[in-house]
Amino acid sequence: MDEVELFESVPNFSEGRERNVIDAVAAASSPLHMLDVDPDPDHHRVVISLAGVRERLLDGLVNAIARAAEKIDLRTHAGVHPRVGAADVVPIVPLGQTSLDACREVARAVGDRVWTELQIPVYFYGHGAEWTLADIRNGRAQPDLGGPELHPWAGAVCIGARSPLVAFNVLLAGVTVPEARGLARSLREARSGIRGVQALAFELPGGILQLSMNLFRVDETPPAAVLDTLRRRGVAVRSYEVVGLCPAAAANEAADGKLLEGRIGAAVAREGARRSQERGDDEHAALAQRLDAEASGLSALGTGQSDILAGAERCAALAPVLKAAGVLDGELESLALVAARGLRQAVRADTLAAYTVRVTALDRRLSRSP
Repeated sequence: MDEVELFESVPNFSEGRERNVIDAVAAASSPLHMLDVDPDPDHHRVVISLAGVRERLLDGLVNAIARAAEKIDLRTHAGVHPRVGAADVVPIVPLGQTSLDACREVARAVGDRVWTELQIPVYFYGHGAEWTLADIRNGRAQPDLGGPELHPWAGAVCIGARSPLVAFNVLLAGVTVPEARGLARSLREARSGIRGVQALAFELPGGILQLSMNLFRVDETPPAAVLDTLRRRGVAVRSYEVVGLCPAAAANEAADGKLLEGRIGAAVAREGARRSQERGDDEHAALAQRLDAEASGLSALGTGQSDILAGAERCAALAPVLKAAGVLDGELESLALVAARGLRQAVRADTLAAYTVRVTALDRRLSRSP
């Protein structure tokens, strides 16, 4: 099979407390492969990670945005994170060989449907767009579709194409609110700080101060590089966390169980289990049980080098197993390949030297893939 065009989307919805609302919005995206649901009650926001082909993406995102508009009322919403809509930000992110231009086309198609079908105004941001999220949130932009008045309770939706990034939060100790805000400003690439860093400071309930960052050049500035910078500056760090998922190549221990590629592999195994179960015979039922167990294991994949290498091997093995079971299609094959290659790229040189035979066999299998 030829490798198909794949997309990730990481929509942020303005609900982080009511589990029934979060579950309803997440379920509405069901044409897509669900990778992660990460709610934050302080920000009153949930980040949902999804993946699939173009057709699934269009239907799943529009369905989820519609459900958010039904369930979330900005007129009664309060949280520390800035927002313009019930479905606030909907980024379209390339997976595998997919281009940013293709993501921009999808973003436009999603936006057209949101305005036409739901009558919710749309801002386009990111790659190929006039506006940035900062422009939109600071009132410097007008909706590209609809407006200028926003939807009475659903607001507007910001939809755009962007490269992969890592959302990374750090809780600070021993600083005041002005000091935290000054620190955030000093870290921003736009203020000649660290390349690839966008940062805001928030005061959470209980007086806890948080640096909330988007690391948008993860190959140059992964979470570990930010922590090193803070420590060199003498900043006391209470704790830190990855929000949503993190590519394996950029991961530190905060991403244990939150590796993007591990969750993609888990989605492939889970869908393979569902399709196998539908076959109805004993052999496929037994395979479905094994695939469900594999999905659980890959979802929790750790960031140690032995875990990452084993995860790459396990993801590379998924397509041949599903093909033998007669439940493989181009989407699942390509997703498994993206997962395996991403994990393989995160294997360090010392690990390569220690496991030469395993890595050679893995590379041989990946080289035979489309």
